[in-house]
Amino acid sequence: MKNVVITGSTRGLGLEMAKEFLRAGCNVTLSGSKPESFERAKDQITEYKDRFIYIPCNVRNREEIRNLWNKSVEKWGNVDIWINNAGQNCPREYLWDTPEEYMDAVVDTNIKGVIYGSKIAAENMLKQGHGQIWNMEGLGSNDMIIEQTILYGTSKRALTYFTRGLAKELKDSPVKAGRLSPGMMLTEFITKSPTGEVSSVTRDDKFKKIFNILGEKPETVAKFFVPRILNNTKQDAHIVWLTNMKSAVKFMMAPFRKRDLL
Repeated sequence: MKNVVITGSTRGLGLEMAKEFLRAGCNVTLSGSKPESFERAKDQITEYKDRFIYIPCNVRNREEIRNLWNKSVEKWGNVDIWINNAGQNCPREYLWDTPEEYMDAVVDTNIKGVIYGSKIAAENMLKQGHGQIWNMEGLGSNDMIIEQTILYGTSKRALTYFTRGLAKELKDSPVKAGRLSPGMMLTEFITKSPTGEVSSVTRDDKFKKIFNILGEKPETVAKFFVPRILNNTKQDAHIVWLTNMKSAVKFMMAPFRKRDLL
């Protein structure tokens, strides 16, 4: 039985991964910066009430991340798997039109939050003698540049470099670092702006057409990720949902497969 901590796990892919780990028999610490999100989510996992806890955590705050580790160890005894999933998006705007508070939020959450989480997990896993750290990639991780998304993309590109570097630094240790690449998913990152309004991309016919071909529901991606995480033995592992081959097949099948995800 593995003990798993997932940041940003009260909704979206984080929550779906938590469900899959619970179904696999793991103990799970869910976390998020808004307790009300957990209140909405907990009804979906009540059957596993003895195998999960919720710890409030804003990954922009190092002490809250440290508390997340400490409370998890206090409950489960150790942490086998730590997933830095929490992320921050921003309005789809050109850089010069983007409010400055989003610049701080994206960098502090997507870059510094992952660095803090990885540091705290790594230093403690080295002490306990085992563990795996997984960081969540996203748009920009593969160097693809899409206008009006460059702030978010920059943060995800930095995350990829950081995680590969961390894996090199951990290469002679019992602790492993790896990346998760979920592709295009139907979550609030796509459908809503950071302020909760309907996202402008939902009115972009070109984007909708591509998304309905390549996009996927988070529960499908979670079912793909979790068994591979649990079975991983490699350093610098990269688990990719939307591979080039899979993308090509989806485009070939698009004329015969009607999808209305977005």
